[in-house]
Amino acid sequence: MAQAVNETIASNSSLIVEAGTGIGKTFAYLVPALANGKKVIISTATKNLQDQLYIKDLPIVRSALKAPVEVSVLKGRANYICQQRLENSLLEGQFLNREDAKSVQSIKVFSDHSKAGEISEIHDISENSTVWPMVTSTNENCLGASCDFAKQCFFLKARKKALGSEIIIVNHHLFFADFILKDEEISQILPTVDTVIFDEAHQVPDIASFFLGNNFSTNQCLQLIQDLHQMSIKLAISDEIFLTVNKELPQAIESLQLLFTKKNERLLFGNIDCIDKVLEALRTVSEFFCDLYNFLEKISDQGPEFKKNLERLRNLNNEISHWLKNRSDENIYWLEIFSRSIQFNITPLSIAEKFKDFREDNDVAWVFTSATLTVDEKFDHFQNTMGLNEARLEKYNSPFDYKKNSILYSPQGMPEPNDMSFNLSLVQKVSPLIEALKGRTFILSTSLKGVSEISSYLKDELEKKSLKIPVLTQGDESRQKLIERFVTDGFSILIGSLSFWEGVDVRGSSLSMVVIDKLPFHSPGDPIFESKIKYYKNQGHNPFMKYQVPQAVIQLKQGTGRLIRDANDLGVLVITDPRLISRSYGKKFWQSLPPYKRSRDENEVIEFLKSL
Repeated sequence: MAQAVNETIASNSSLIVEAGTGIGKTFAYLVPALANGKKVIISTATKNLQDQLYIKDLPIVRSALKAPVEVSVLKGRANYICQQRLENSLLEGQFLNREDAKSVQSIKVFSDHSKAGEISEIHDISENSTVWPMVTSTNENCLGASCDFAKQCFFLKARKKALGSEIIIVNHHLFFADFILKDEEISQILPTVDTVIFDEAHQVPDIASFFLGNNFSTNQCLQLIQDLHQMSIKLAISDEIFLTVNKELPQAIESLQLLFTKKNERLLFGNIDCIDKVLEALRTVSEFFCDLYNFLEKISDQGPEFKKNLERLRNLNNEISHWLKNRSDENIYWLEIFSRSIQFNITPLSIAEKFKDFREDNDVAWVFTSATLTVDEKFDHFQNTMGLNEARLEKYNSPFDYKKNSILYSPQGMPEPNDMSFNLSLVQKVSPLIEALKGRTFILSTSLKGVSEISSYLKDELEKKSLKIPVLTQGDESRQKLIERFVTDGFSILIGSLSFWEGVDVRGSSLSMVVIDKLPFHSPGDPIFESKIKYYKNQGHNPFMKYQVPQAVIQLKQGTGRLIRDANDLGVLVITDPRLISRSYGKKFWQSLPPYKRSRDENEVIEFLKSL
């Protein structure tokens, strides 16, 4: 794999590589990345994985190669304290609650003494606190080099270090938010690099789709009004139009939000009952923005903050205009309804051409790697989605002995997944296995409802059998704390939904069985899913085989990958969905998995578990 990456860097071409668990894909791309002495961006899935690369993996490779390369981690603006907005918040002194007022003072003390200014270093303020938007910046409100605090700006320092580094570690969200959208302060980094490496590349299509579209939220509108109010205090701007808009616009946005009574759901715009009322409310917001813009434009230049806010006002109104008059058949228009905000999203039906154009504009080597990129040994789905038809393809299977060390078990007699008794049947089928193993199990469900039901049934079953095995359920504590407790206990059962299907690395005997309830097909009600089904039909394809099955296979491979994490790991993978065997497409799923020994014999599986 390292040779393939090295040749890709040398030829300035593109490589897609699936590397099974145990290959050591991180070292396989880091060695050529460092050895070539070129400038490289490494993009991974999460901030935690960024830190792992920076703190653990890169120092090992750098030391082994004796490569004196400069490495930096770059995160999005929202991860750094913005001294300008912090000062504005202290000056205005108007907070949503007393807790925020207290928190701002703590953040000020931290900011005055911190070198990096990363908010992750502040442990006594909740990550969900409403204070963070007041003391961090966004692409829209950052003043960049014209800010009064530019010389001591934490984000600009991090960016400056990145500009001078040979290896820059980012995450996928930052890459697409800032490089593709041409953020002024970051986009100059990309033309200076020679190679871009995407680790955990299976996540790239969904993230790229989001950022290659457009979106705005009612929160953004309210934040802009709040910032304009702060600016008016600083610049002593007072006018009847300004005061009216500042008072009435939040009311207009609130009336928009009240049109939706259900929260935490995603809706296809064309399917909602109140389209006319939503458009009318957006038109009202847009008119307020126009009035405010026209008023502010007549005022003489009041400095960089004034100019930036004027630009934000114009850009946000342009985003609203897309919904009022520019809707296109090439995009999906959908809403995400949160408890305190509505996000308006425009997502392209296909990103292949856009991403291909982006790569052509940036003539560098491109490497895409993950343990889960193929479906039935083929890369077609990933290639077609990303517009990477000319890329070199390599697949390296895991060196682990799956046939000797593990069993794929499909229980007999399971009802269909939509049967009301499915979760109860699942618990009845797996409880003898759990008893034989005395815990040490992950149960992964495709839904939160499934997590709740399985947890309840399993606790009842364990109580009947007088088995004192801890059951850890998603929602009881944070994801990280649940995983830590699972490892520390050594004999627990952890039940979680899709957020636990990837990025969880538990090695050794603490985890000896993974149970997956159903093949992870997308929920039919999802607006992007619905639109893509229609898109594939219009293209003359079978959407189930062309889109739904490949998506589900890749997700299943992620979930099953939690079981065998080391050459010495032993265990059983249980998939209780009868469609794995009863449907013709089920073959695509199990043929895409590692070569486990396969069994439908409960006694054989129990004997194997008892030997662990």
